Amino acid sequence: MYNHLRLKAKLFFLSAMLLSITAISQTKTLTSTQRVYPKVDKVLEFEKALASHAQKYHNGTARWRVFEIQSGPESGGYQIVEGPTSWEDEDTRGNLGAEHNLDWNKSVAIYLTDRHSSGYAVYIDSLSTVAIGDYSDKINISHVYPKIGQGDNVINMIQRLKKNWMASGVSVAVYQASSSGKAQYSIVTRYKQGLKERTAGFRKPFKEVYESVNGEGSYAQYLKDAAEFIDESWSELLFLRADLSSK
Repeated sequence: MYNHLRLKAKLFFLSAMLLSITAISQTKTLTSTQRVYPKVDKVLEFEKALASHAQKYHNGTARWRVFEIQSGPESGGYQIVEGPTSWEDEDTRGNLGAEHNLDWNKSVAIYLTDRHSSGYAVYIDSLSTVAIGDYSDKINISHVYPKIGQGDNVINMIQRLKKNWMASGVSVAVYQASSSGKAQYSIVTRYKQGLKERTAGFRKPFKEVYESVNGEGSYAQYLKDAAEFIDESWSELLFLRADLSSK
């Protein structure tokens, strides 16, 4: 009887370990993005071809969400987001086949300029106030680039910002760039109620809320930290183009 109980305990322990390992391996926090820029006189042709391509070839883990970049230095471009997925899925994704590649090159790429960028980013749940899949149609992306050696300090800054976001009811997803150029954190504000959330007076002033959750004088320290730890930062508005995305 004692040996039987020991065997059952061992089997339970092994099963729990396997479930834990499986859960970790299947965590889908990875997104891949590419930015493309159509020729100014071929936008309509590009959009038609992109929609057809996305809906024909990009499903499952290769599903696309397409955003039109509305403002900032990259306005006029389109951000194509694939995922969320995992590194394990990327191992087996491949290039989606010769037919897929031919369609992209012959039907979509012919309308593009030479300007292009692509990269990977990993969603960080501990710094975010909204789940990775809790999307909105209008977003603001703040691109934050830490100075060399100051990544941990920037994370600490974002942790304090999270307190502010939670107190103000702001939906924010934070991503960290991975093997995609300079170290970067993308702070994505998801406007669940639309752009009216940007209106003055919609929420209490940033400084007031920040000091209420981080202590008196914390806002002045925040400005000092930003000057000391951040190399560069810029932001942009993007609008979802559901008509160009996967169905």
